[in-house]
Amino acid sequence: SQKELMKWRYQRYMQDYLGSIAGVDDGVGRVLDYLEENGLAENTIVIYTSDQGFYLGEHGWFDKRFIYNESFKTPLLVRWPGVIEPNTINTQMVQNLDFAQTLLDIAEVEAPEDMQGESLVPLFKGETEGFREAVYYHYYEYPAIHMVKRHYAIVTEEYKLIHFYYDVDEWELYDRHKDKNEMNNVYDDPAYAEIVKELTSKLADMRVKYKDSEELDQYNIDRFLNREKNSEMGH
Repeated sequence: SQKELMKWRYQRYMQDYLGSIAGVDDGVGRVLDYLEENGLAENTIVIYTSDQGFYLGEHGWFDKRFIYNESFKTPLLVRWPGVIEPNTINTQMVQNLDFAQTLLDIAEVEAPEDMQGESLVPLFKGETEGFREAVYYHYYEYPAIHMVKRHYAIVTEEYKLIHFYYDVDEWELYDRHKDKNEMNNVYDDPAYAEIVKELTSKLADMRVKYKDSEELDQYNIDRFLNREKNSEMGH
């Protein structure tokens, strides 16, 4: 039956995914073992991360792209002997655009002024004062093969405000403390009216900060569509 086929496909999907995770775990273990066996562990910074999270059936989805927590959160583990206290957990709002500036800082190289991230070295040393309180997210690859609607958002420790746009105009707000699975959109809830107003203003400021705009959205999607068209034509 169709239901049985769906279950079989999901089981295969999960088996493939978990097999990949096990392979990565084994690979990381071999790297760490090599560092230990060759006396390099105390003089090597190890960073484990990824480009995004992944849906394993949450919200009825697989893959990534949407800003909901399962794909928005990204693993980041760092070992820096003598600097990072073992077993330290940090919950600051970091982004992958921070990685380059972090590595430059570690190498004592001055970062170019137009870079938009922040060095994580102060966080590694336990210095959290004055670090960012919100992050910006934007997905604009639509219409395209994955057909995930364009959306941009601001995420703070407490809330996530999302705007889906282009051929729709929908807003979503999630209370990240009360609704960890992000299943209850409270954007139209009067109790959150002031939060919506505040975050909408901050979101507009962040789009200016990162030099983002709907014109830039269209420029990028046009480039993508032209690339796809040229690929189909064999150019």
